[in-house]
Amino acid sequence: MSIPTYAPGFDQVTHELRTHAHGRVHLPGDAEYERQRDALHGAPAVVVDAESVADVRATVLTAHRGGLPLAVLSTGHGTVAASDGGLLLRTSRMAQVLVDPDRRTVRVGPGARWGEVVAAAEPFGLAPLSGDTPSVGVVGYTLGGGLSWLSRKYGFAADSLIRAELVTANGRLVVADRHRHPDLFWAIRGGSGNFGVVTSLELRLFPVPSVYGGRAEFPADAAGPVLRYLAAHADELPDELSVSVVAGPESVVIRAVHAGEGGRAALQPLLDAAGTPTSDTFRRMRYSEVSTIGGTPPITFAMYDELSPDTIAAIVESGLTVEVKHCGGAIAHPAHDDPGPVSHRDARFVMKIAAPAADAITATATGGSFLNFLHDTTRTHTAFTPENHRRLREIKTAYDPANLFRGNHNIRPLA
Repeated sequence: MSIPTYAPGFDQVTHELRTHAHGRVHLPGDAEYERQRDALHGAPAVVVDAESVADVRATVLTAHRGGLPLAVLSTGHGTVAASDGGLLLRTSRMAQVLVDPDRRTVRVGPGARWGEVVAAAEPFGLAPLSGDTPSVGVVGYTLGGGLSWLSRKYGFAADSLIRAELVTANGRLVVADRHRHPDLFWAIRGGSGNFGVVTSLELRLFPVPSVYGGRAEFPADAAGPVLRYLAAHADELPDELSVSVVAGPESVVIRAVHAGEGGRAALQPLLDAAGTPTSDTFRRMRYSEVSTIGGTPPITFAMYDELSPDTIAAIVESGLTVEVKHCGGAIAHPAHDDPGPVSHRDARFVMKIAAPAADAITATATGGSFLNFLHDTTRTHTAFTPENHRRLREIKTAYDPANLFRGNHNIRPLA
């Protein structure tokens, strides 16, 4: 598609958007503008509250023609760059969720949240590879990789992507799957929103009618024994079992979800290593209840090949809250030969650290990162292997050579 280039003033931009985008267009000074952009998203010149694919196309074309900065926001989670002076495209009202129980799939709009998908799938005994929190948006989480309580059994959320519809930088609406635009399909399974504006995703659902899950709390001095047990025996845990150990200054909490039968038996050795709990909420539960188990928002995120004695000692002595989560399983061994660019799959452990600097703890980290938990946009490349990052830049050059989609963890074109 050939797009003429010009440099309109914002009066003309606003006129174009109000003519061609049927969603709401908001300008500074409007009450709705303040609500839509909020302080985190900077001060865009125009906010478009899209209702349809046509609205998305109109906004992308306007930004493309005028060479204007464009930021895309669905639910508000995962925003890493302000949208000062440009266009802010909001897709939160495009929140449709449609489950196909026979095919075990779900089709979602860009504004859908995981809580809505879980609720729609649960009556059929199905579950998505969702995050800890129901309010997290499906699209941003999935495009960034998506680490779920079910990931050791079924892989990253990005691995569950079947197809996507998205508007590319030149305004085309394309379908990307293993047969159509396969390079683009590879890139979006972990490369974030660098390649277009998603207007729908189709994802696999999995037969998980219920899980065994919960949390058990122990005195703080259990941190050393339970982490040493995890270091030595994590790889013996069944793929159905995902565990995390949260070591804090006042207590140690073991969180876990087992997607199958025999959950207590699989978990018991880890619980025994921690000693006598002060509380234990483990039980059979609906998948929708896993959000009650809790999560740890990271200030620092790190990956590890092993939990060394020095690292364990640093955690115990730090006085910080540190969550240690075991990976492996389908994370390390994806079902397909050419999974997306979610990298560092061989990392055995990841940590979320509730502090901006934890040098003693991160001294033995691999240096890799995970896009969903990365705040520093200067470290985007660390979320990928060098080979995958190079391939992503090549695909970016093909689909977005002018780097229109840059208000994110940006992957820059080669040119």
